[in-house]
Amino acid sequence: MRERHKVALTWRAPEVFAQRAGLQEEIKNLRRIKSEKIKATRGDPSKFLVEVCKLQPYNYQLDLAELYRKNQFLAVRWPRQTGKSTSIGAFLLQDAWENPNFNIAFIGPSWRQTKNNISIVSRFCHNLQTQGMHLQKTRISLPNGSNIEAFPNNPDTIRGRTFHRVWWDEANFTQNDQDLYDAILFTLGTTNGKLVASSTPFNTDSLFWKMCNHEDYHFARHHFTWEKAIAPNGPLSQSMIDLIKSQFGEDQAHWRREMEAEWSQDEDVWLPQSLIASCIGTIKNCGEDLQPWNPDKGYEAELFAGLDLAQVRDYTVLSVFQRQNNTLRLRHLKIFSQPTKYAHVLGYVKTLQDRWNGFQKIRVDITREGPSFISDMEAAGIKNAEGVNFSLPRKSEIASLLKQRLNNGQIFYPHLTFDKPYPNDLCSELNVERYELRKDATLTLNHPNGTHDDVFWSVALGVYATVDMKEIDLDAMRFG
Repeated sequence: MRERHKVALTWRAPEVFAQRAGLQEEIKNLRRIKSEKIKATRGDPSKFLVEVCKLQPYNYQLDLAELYRKNQFLAVRWPRQTGKSTSIGAFLLQDAWENPNFNIAFIGPSWRQTKNNISIVSRFCHNLQTQGMHLQKTRISLPNGSNIEAFPNNPDTIRGRTFHRVWWDEANFTQNDQDLYDAILFTLGTTNGKLVASSTPFNTDSLFWKMCNHEDYHFARHHFTWEKAIAPNGPLSQSMIDLIKSQFGEDQAHWRREMEAEWSQDEDVWLPQSLIASCIGTIKNCGEDLQPWNPDKGYEAELFAGLDLAQVRDYTVLSVFQRQNNTLRLRHLKIFSQPTKYAHVLGYVKTLQDRWNGFQKIRVDITREGPSFISDMEAAGIKNAEGVNFSLPRKSEIASLLKQRLNNGQIFYPHLTFDKPYPNDLCSELNVERYELRKDATLTLNHPNGTHDDVFWSVALGVYATVDMKEIDLDAMRFG
């Protein structure tokens, strides 16, 4: 057996201390270099985007920076996926970093929206000197005493406050926009501060439309279409543009809003944009800044659900509403990825049912799948499921109930945007359905080729789950 020799460990203190001193000196040099780079960005948005935000700025971003520097009021309309939120957030962070004791407010249609913008800016903060900096979900506190804070859509939360800058994001989707605008102006009064309003266009009877078009609103305006953001002049590739075009199909109004940043609406839409925007849930109109529920947590409430089924061409969508004080509040929206496996859908609905203490009723579109799907739901332990065949009269009844409840101010939903399984937002999904009056005075509903109306019908089914389903009276369904 080979004998092991013990190796003596020698403590060489001078060498260790020398290495430590060398590392400390290297850290000091790195901090000094970083500090010098940050100082060199002062007053230069282009350098700030490169050194702090780690972004290579495009010309249209620098054009916006110049307008922001020269104007007190600025309205921004950019196409989707061109860096609007990133750019505005970066310019406001630079302003806060270079001006001590600045107070900056992020405002939007929901607190969720403004907190998302705080998270975007927080990522840039890690490239600044972080000593004395505090990053929270709703607030960024900088070492120079400046603060950036997220607020919900509620004028009462900002009344009496003083701000140097306000960023009002998705202004076109903000409920009670005039009240909020009045409150914002008072917060900027003593500082002669700046307001940046940005949004994707939606309904024309909005304050954001006036900011961008009306002579009485003295806003500088920055607007361009998707062509200006094609690589190498922007982040959009031609293949991405082709993909988005295919997703929008024949819905040219949607394309104009999203990619040309222009207002547009077809005359034959079932739910007008102004009606859809008016039902975004806020503290002002429903008593809370409506947020989707976490499907991993437990809740107890009076719940109703709508399930629109599809597997390959379209999407399976589940909507869950809570009935509260004679109103319906959308608490959950799940769009299943393609190709959809119904076993996964059944498992998801069963889990949600057990976690949320059951549904009063689940209305399911069984037009393609037939009554056997309801049997599968029952076999899986899902209770209170009821199938609906989408005949023309039944679809008219369901869509009419949805519109009636929206008009009566009885339905509220969060301002939802999503990237998967395809990029869109709830308001645009509800705006997709078109109608036509036939010669016999009955109503037909459809959607443009290449688009999806699964979210619309899932939401409509969720609302329809709150009433009794009766035999259709064809004469009663005639219009005119």
